[in-house]
Amino acid sequence: MAMMNLKRAATSAIRAFPAAGSSTGALARDLHGSAGESKKIVGVFYKANEYAEKNPNFLGCAENALGIRSWLESQGHQYIVTDDKDGPNSELEKHIPDLHVLISTPFHPAYVTAERIKKAKNLQLLLTAGIGSDHIDLPAAAAAGLTVAEVTGSNVVSVAEDELMRILILMRNFLPGYHQVINGEWDVAGIAYRAYDLEGKTIGTVGCGRIGKLLLQRLKPFGCNLLYHDRLKMEPELESQIGAKFEEDLDAMLPKCDVVVINTPLTEKTKGMFDKDRISKMKKGVLIVNNARGAIMDTQAVVDGCSSGQIGGYSGDVWYPQPAPKDHPWRYMPNQAMTPHISGTTIDAQLRYAAGVKDMRDRYFKGEDFPAQNYIVKEGQLASQYK
Repeated sequence: MAMMNLKRAATSAIRAFPAAGSSTGALARDLHGSAGESKKIVGVFYKANEYAEKNPNFLGCAENALGIRSWLESQGHQYIVTDDKDGPNSELEKHIPDLHVLISTPFHPAYVTAERIKKAKNLQLLLTAGIGSDHIDLPAAAAAGLTVAEVTGSNVVSVAEDELMRILILMRNFLPGYHQVINGEWDVAGIAYRAYDLEGKTIGTVGCGRIGKLLLQRLKPFGCNLLYHDRLKMEPELESQIGAKFEEDLDAMLPKCDVVVINTPLTEKTKGMFDKDRISKMKKGVLIVNNARGAIMDTQAVVDGCSSGQIGGYSGDVWYPQPAPKDHPWRYMPNQAMTPHISGTTIDAQLRYAAGVKDMRDRYFKGEDFPAQNYIVKEGQLASQYK
């Protein structure tokens, strides 16, 4: 019953787009082309090097290229894959003028700027292998009549599980203990003085879409006080089953929380929304988990908060930019449990988003629409959460 309600909630939140033929203010580029027409498809993925051959299901790397190379080339299409994505001399930049389709991932994003879109005269389709297409200048893509789509739902379980892990790592002060072991030390007091139980704590999620709901469901058995802030309220039955309380006012919710989890998309409205002022109004020693997007946080405000103790611990896998430079301050701030962007690229997730990309590529060749929930830009219109 809970899963049925969750599916209904997800269905009700599917992005609304105008019907075909409605006025959009943008002239959509011909998405499908004629049958049998060869397309130039470029994929941008992280390089796996020696790890590429260690698991046959490791599809999300540049070497294995989502496992669709043979399929694409057997149909006469050109498939170019690279991890070299940034700057005017990058491999990606060489192909911008004549590519038809660009596939990228949130884990190693190809930043598609308005300038690149202007140069890409043949570009029709931008696909995200995963969830989150903020590496694309979406208004520019809409204005150019491009289609932008992602594999909605492909890694929501992966990210929600990772968030739960990070909450526990911070709450139990796990990392100092691990570092003691590998450094040959033993100091129980140095860990225990700031290790707590999760039971009875107040956890608030900022954004409660698919990932947020899954996280709250996984937190319920821990006996926490669960809060959520979102533009949409859950269906009453699902809200009751999860045991979560809706908080309409974000700034009223945050001071109540022992743990804050960021689950909102990166948009112009959410960029830098957690600045010095907002962080200062949160509970002293608050734990923050952010697997959404790094740019939602003011970078220096997080560093200052972790250094002063206003933030008791910060963990996440998202940075800005990505890959994070070696001098990124989050690498060196205290009380952090950061990793590279890994939460949504488990092997299970890779299998799902590789299959989703193949399905959309197949529909593209056949001139068929994608599943409605996968569209981020369609016929000049942005999905509602990006407006």
